[in-house]
Amino acid sequence: MGELTHFDTKGNAVMVDVSQKDNTERMAVAKGKIAVNKEVFVKIKNGTMAKGDVLGIARTAGIMAAKRTWEWIPLCHLIALTKCSIDFALLEETSEIETICTIKTVGKTGVEMEALTGVQVALLTIYDMCKALDRSMVMSQIRLIEKTGGKSGAFYNE
Repeated sequence: MGELTHFDTKGNAVMVDVSQKDNTERMAVAKGKIAVNKEVFVKIKNGTMAKGDVLGIARTAGIMAAKRTWEWIPLCHLIALTKCSIDFALLEETSEIETICTIKTVGKTGVEMEALTGVQVALLTIYDMCKALDRSMVMSQIRLIEKTGGKSGAFYNE
């Protein structure tokens, strides 16, 4: 980890100039969880939620959000994603849904923010679709799990 790069010498926020960086394969994986009540968990698992396929819609929302991260996070670069996937693990013993977002690109800057955004929006979509039955849902443990590519190399956080 080096110095903060989103500030100029006067302390002003700036978008990092990546024009001199090499294009490399880059990948990031982020995860997060949402805890729901038993009724909601069963309905999501069985696909019987009144609003429809919760995980299918959350997957689509997460992918859409990851592709538009540059519009939401002020200093992010517009990145052409070569892969974006949202996967879910149903953790029955805790009534949690783990969300995993994997992003890939070939470019001059990483895709960590895109992976984190994909996870967060997928979780928010689950909340939105289920809030009529459970307003006490808790999103947690949203974090970067893995990052590869670029000058700083690989990062693993599991």
